[in-house]
Amino acid sequence: MEEPEENLAPLVWGQAEQRAAQGDPSFVRRLGSQLADRHAEALEKARDYERQLAHVIRVLALTPGRDSLTQLLRLLEDKPHAGTHPDLRTPFVASLLAEHQNVLDLIVTVFDRREWRQLDELRACLFHELLLRGADTDTRGPLRDWTVVRPGWHPLAWLPTHRRDFEAGVRFPGRSLRGSASGVSSQLPTTGRMDPPAPRSSEPSALQDAATVDVYETIVAAPQAGDWGDCGAWVFLLDQPVTPDQVPALLPTLPMACVDGLGPTDRFEVAVRPMEEVWHLLFETASMGGIYSSGVHGAFGRLWAWRSMAGLSGAPADASAPDVEQHARQSTWLHFEADAEWFHNDIGSDYGIAALSPDRRRIAVLAATDTD
Repeated sequence: MEEPEENLAPLVWGQAEQRAAQGDPSFVRRLGSQLADRHAEALEKARDYERQLAHVIRVLALTPGRDSLTQLLRLLEDKPHAGTHPDLRTPFVASLLAEHQNVLDLIVTVFDRREWRQLDELRACLFHELLLRGADTDTRGPLRDWTVVRPGWHPLAWLPTHRRDFEAGVRFPGRSLRGSASGVSSQLPTTGRMDPPAPRSSEPSALQDAATVDVYETIVAAPQAGDWGDCGAWVFLLDQPVTPDQVPALLPTLPMACVDGLGPTDRFEVAVRPMEEVWHLLFETASMGGIYSSGVHGAFGRLWAWRSMAGLSGAPADASAPDVEQHARQSTWLHFEADAEWFHNDIGSDYGIAALSPDRRRIAVLAATDTD
């Protein structure tokens, strides 16, 4: 049985049940085999169309000028797509536009809601892409107006409408028509080092992980968004407050998978870092992704960096962005690396972040590795 494509539907709906009832299930199986083959061919054809469409969109986005920008917006407005190719996703398109198009062209064109009524998702992402790149959201009329008319239910609406000082100078990938270049700067700095002297204590701490499911998911928001190889989060509530200089020696003794098996003389390096440097690390983790991921780009990278910082700093689940910022600024931040088995220390990036709360009675830890 080898029927042309247009004849399969009558066989499926008109004969399958009958032939099975007549004791010919092999006919039904062969019919299913043909359908599976044609389905696979159709999926590959659809993926090929998606790749071609993604390239066309990239060409328009990367070609500077209001004409190419207008043609791209017309394509996105008239032919909305629901493909799975990562380069078809709106956050990626917004990131490309912010990188390659003139800021004024973007403001007066994309943010014209009378002309482009179906592009609020693009505007939501582009607003934060431009904000992170230093666009003035107060004096640029359409950008200022967007903060009033934007959908309040959108997740990005939680973010501050002004760039905070610690968000300045973030790194972005460089994209071209045929590729991109990016990478996360997770290397431990030489300044602020507080490495505990070796041999360290091998006595395990009696503290227990107190992270709830919700707190865990909040802390790991950035590496999960960036699709890193693995990540973990832990929270420890202390009976007595500790000073920041006590934390480096305490961390290797805590019951965390990321330090399991770490011997008293194995490498454990730690440094105190300013809050802004930690935020930048979280932003790069989410926005640029890992080795096998391009991340979620600037707008959502900003959101998930804030979320991870909220969980690490102990901000309440319903905290506003200003509340999260206050908690983060009052916390002590440490960055560590270790030769524990959990950290692969291979071709990817590996890091640990610990936050000591302002009252010095809570330690939260995020560990991330870009190798699975």
